[in-house]
Amino acid sequence: MNTLKQFINGQFVEPLSKRQLEVEDPFEGKIIASAPDGDEADADAALQAAAAAQPSWAKKSAPERASYLRLMAAQIRANRVELAQTLAREQAKIMPLAQVEIDFTADYFEYYAGWARIYEGEIIQSDRPNENIFLFRKPIGVVAGICPWNFPFFVMARKVAPSLLAGCTAVIKPSSLTPLTTFAFARLIEATGLPPGVVNFVSGRGSTLGNALVTHELTDMVSLTGSVEAGRDIIRASAERITKVSLELGGKAPAIVFKDADIDLAVKAIVDSRVIFGGQVCNCAERAYIHEAIFDEFADKLAKAMAKVTYGSPFASPSPQMSSLIDSRQLEKVEAMVSRAVAEGAQVLTGGRRADAPGYKYEPTVLAGCSQQSEMVQSEVFGPVLPILPFNYYDEAIAMANDSRYGLTSSVFTTNVSTVMQALKDLRFGETYVNREHFEGMQGFHAGWRQSGIGGADGKHGLMEYLQSQVAYVQY
Repeated sequence: MNTLKQFINGQFVEPLSKRQLEVEDPFEGKIIASAPDGDEADADAALQAAAAAQPSWAKKSAPERASYLRLMAAQIRANRVELAQTLAREQAKIMPLAQVEIDFTADYFEYYAGWARIYEGEIIQSDRPNENIFLFRKPIGVVAGICPWNFPFFVMARKVAPSLLAGCTAVIKPSSLTPLTTFAFARLIEATGLPPGVVNFVSGRGSTLGNALVTHELTDMVSLTGSVEAGRDIIRASAERITKVSLELGGKAPAIVFKDADIDLAVKAIVDSRVIFGGQVCNCAERAYIHEAIFDEFADKLAKAMAKVTYGSPFASPSPQMSSLIDSRQLEKVEAMVSRAVAEGAQVLTGGRRADAPGYKYEPTVLAGCSQQSEMVQSEVFGPVLPILPFNYYDEAIAMANDSRYGLTSSVFTTNVSTVMQALKDLRFGETYVNREHFEGMQGFHAGWRQSGIGGADGKHGLMEYLQSQVAYVQY
């Protein structure tokens, strides 16, 4: 069995905590590895290494820093199949999706390498005739990146690539459920010649290691991708030192299907958005509002499409559309939410139970008859379950879509460009997809409103998260 070590200051070292966590293959239900159960001492060692490396790293030119990102991309591509296999095994992600995540991550490192000669400061006009005002962009310093279990490899890159390009150093904590692919990447970093301490990977629980990273005096910024509850914990823990936080939290994305929509296109896009990785994606379509004139036709087609979704081993050929949920707790959560919805009067159009198959599987499920204020419509499921509700007029649909504590993603389906433009103005979400599935691009800006987060990732604005400004007033 594979036993991981912490990666600190360019070396694999035994955890100072001397404790280990078991890593499960969710499909097989077997323990496949152990990872460090790090604590305050591990956090301190990693942050000390990052802090020591940061000044010299920041002094390198941005193009030189970018050269290491390109080497990382090359290492990922050279090991793409093995990395995808590791990812598929540790989280029961189907191989095609695992391979997409690995390849997209390599592209992501190259994308941010391309920003080296592009990001800029500013020259601001002064009130005084013999003065220039310069705004410089400078690295924040040491970044603690806390990653989720659903896209562990890509989200790791979301924190490493822009922070390193900006001149920061990083300590990355993967989820204790899915550390294997991240630590495989740590082994590949050795081949790039990256200076020791620039990136460090430490494994452990959020309540101990994660909290230690957030509260440490050497941490200049915390970037978390996780649940709303985890985000609240981070804000509380960072308050004492007023540490900057960037939080990408949960979502309850609405999909609005207007009367003039292409129904077949909408059904396919919503199904694709609901069952990707078993629905365990923060920007998944989590609820759908369908115009009452097409509700029955849409519901029938949606239920039939969801009933045809295939699930099985992540390594099966041909590949199924989804595999196991991440663990027994997630399965029990989804099952309990559906049970409560049915008890409150929801009608199961398809699914509604655990799948009779290996792993922690729940059947793709469509529910009708849920109220707008029900748990099923208001709370994140993070599983392959979709409530559908009818609406009669535009303002009603927008009001129900915006009626949420979340504000990450949304979508609309219509052939009327005026409806599209009005909806883009009225919807209160960080992202809106039109006539397509929910899946963002690296050049955009993935950021939520309300309880879906603070700050964001990707594109130019994602890079700015890791830079702070210094304004100089130069009189001559």
